[in-house]
Amino acid sequence: MRSYAIGIDLGGTNLRIAAVGEDGKLLSKTGLKTQVWLGREHVIGELCRATEELRLRYAGSAELCGIGVGVAGLIDIESGYLVESPNLPGWIDYDVKGDIERRLGTPVILENDANVAALGEQWLGAGRNYESLCMYTLGTGVGGGLVLNGKIWRGWNGMAGEIGHCNVEPNGHPCKCGSWGCLEQYASATAVVRMAREALARGEETALRKFAEQGLSARVVFLSAMRGDTVAKRIFERVGRSLGLAIGNMVNAVNLPIYVIGGGVSGAWDAFSPALFDEVRKRSFIYAATTAKDGQGIDGRKRSTVIKPALLGGNGGLYGAARLPLMLSAAFKPT
Repeated sequence: MRSYAIGIDLGGTNLRIAAVGEDGKLLSKTGLKTQVWLGREHVIGELCRATEELRLRYAGSAELCGIGVGVAGLIDIESGYLVESPNLPGWIDYDVKGDIERRLGTPVILENDANVAALGEQWLGAGRNYESLCMYTLGTGVGGGLVLNGKIWRGWNGMAGEIGHCNVEPNGHPCKCGSWGCLEQYASATAVVRMAREALARGEETALRKFAEQGLSARVVFLSAMRGDTVAKRIFERVGRSLGLAIGNMVNAVNLPIYVIGGGVSGAWDAFSPALFDEVRKRSFIYAATTAKDGQGIDGRKRSTVIKPALLGGNGGLYGAARLPLMLSAAFKPT
């Protein structure tokens, strides 16, 4: 009997659930609103109801080897407790793993959402041909995940991958983490909007001004940049250079073969990637990396560090979450 796993993306707005085969094939997918205001008992109840419906579709025809759940926040991997989450207010020291296991009677693995997104990209996405990668997720904030030799690298106390809090500007903008000059303050959607508002406050001439009252967004700034607006172009150049500085440091420290850029802001790839590649070229030790686009070394070298956008989009976290129990299953066969 073939094996499959269920991957769950537990977000603050949407709850998505997928059945994934051991070969990486997406068998089925469903989704619903998280409705966090109704409390965690309601959310987990709805999660389990939808998961059980998905499981019943394959009863007798495939063996469920486990459930993987990706969620934003600080997680105690050993206990399966969600210590806290920015997207799920009030979920403090909550035994998410144990609660789902008790309701469904199936083994559950709880993991940080950025980590499972990185694992998904390494398995089936932009990093499919690589055993190790580093992923940056550029969204409301900046997250990240490290996969080393096919496994998530969590560090000695589970905090590895907090790439958004790498410093790229020693005396820069204050960060909610308590530091200042973090990458998150220069490469997130929130940062893009903030930098646009700062330019407007300085009285700079820009097409963005007409959007100030309607509501600025990172997408509006991106579209303005692609239309040639000087201020918008400069903002995304700052995004690229900040990200390039962070990646350049990672190249020198860890020397991974590929760096994958995901999250909503990665959709502005054309606006920030030229500055990104230029900065990585400047910051990387020449023997550690030859910065490359789509695997083509700038100096013609065959072996070179690859930097590219994610391929799986929002499904990366679902695939990565499902892969966790598949990796523990005796039936798992690498593709």
